[in-house]
Formats: sequence, C-alpha cells, structure tokens
Amino acid sequence: MRKADVVSFFTRLRAQRPEPQGELEHQNAYQLLVAVVLSAQATDAGVNKATRPLFATVETPQQMLDLGLDGLTEAIKTIGLYRTKAKNVIELSRLLIARHGGQVPHDRVALEALPGVGRKTANVVLNIAFGEPTIAVDTHVFRVSNRTGLAPGKTVEEVEAKLEKVVPAEFRRHAHHWLILHGRYVCKARKPDCPSCIVADLCAAKDKTPA
Repeated sequence: MRKADVVSFFTRLRAQRPEPQGELEHQNAYQLLVAVVLSAQATDAGVNKATRPLFATVETPQQMLDLGLDGLTEAIKTIGLYRTKAKNVIELSRLLIARHGGQVPHDRVALEALPGVGRKTANVVLNIAFGEPTIAVDTHVFRVSNRTGLAPGKTVEEVEAKLEKVVPAEFRRHAHHWLILHGRYVCKARKPDCPSCIVADLCAAKDKTPA
C-alpha cells in the first residue's frame, strides 16, 4: 500500500472512531494486565463476563493472592484454559509484589518476564496503561493487515515490524485499536462486510464481498 493510501486509510478510521478504546473492562493497570492474560484464545466479551464480579473485589495483586488459586479458578472457569491462566495470574501477582512493589512495571522486559505475558500482552499494557505507541498484533490485526495489503506478513512478528515501519507517527498510538475494531466488526474473517467498509477502495483484497 502506498504511503498516501496508508495515511488515507488511518485518517478514515480515525474519523470514524477518534478515541478508540480497548474492549476489555478494567479500572487500573493491574486489572488490565490480568484481563489481557485471560483473553488469550478467548473473546473480550467472555473475559468481561468473568471479570466483572472478580474485579468488583480484586483490584490489587495482594487481593488476588488473598483470593487464592482455588477462588480465582472458580471465578474464571467459563474462560478457555482457565486452570493454566489462573496459575499464571496468581504467580504474576506474587512476582509483582516481590519485584515491583505491587505495581505493573512500565517496562517491556519486566512485563514479558511475568507468567502468561508475551509480546502482544506487553504491547497492549504499554499502550493502554502507559500511552506508549506500541502495536499489538492479534488475529484481527494480522488478518486486516494481510487482507488489505497494509502490512502483509507470514508471522505476527513480521506484521508488527511492517506496521511499525508504515504507520505514520500521528496514528501510531491508536493504530492497533482501529485495526482490531475494523477486523472485529467490518473486515470479519468469514464474511467481510465490504459494502460498508470505509477503506474498501484502498484494500488490496481481490475477492470483495458483493453488496
């Protein structure tokens, strides 16, 4: 995609959603971190359903440890891979207290050293909690980047690297939010809604959904 087209692409997405928000519900950086860890291979809606009652009483790592593994496991049992995720959340809570004074670190290396936290999770936390212009590549971002020709790549790492190269600085902070929402609600996996797409004329996909 040409540079001018990339600018037009994000200008239109920004006009549609000037201040896009992540859809995982949280009240602080710690709850955000937990929610993102729980969201792996799960929907945001499913995570929110489980975390609403959980986060009503758990706002800090210590409160999570007080709840305990059994209590957390019961609270998130509707989420896929809940047993493994519960163990990771308990351990990362312990490490936040031991290493970071109970605070979520504003540091990629420190975040990725926590159980259940990979590059994508760290990017989300750095972006939403700390305002960093990171780009988290999930299935929606990966699909939209490849399908439209914005930043094609065979791996998540390739797509992230290309997005960081082609996305102008003025769009960088919200870029992955716009791409996630566009992929979730318009450029869907099975049947993209091309007739209602505001960037369809910039898209490189050959087989567009007919009106």
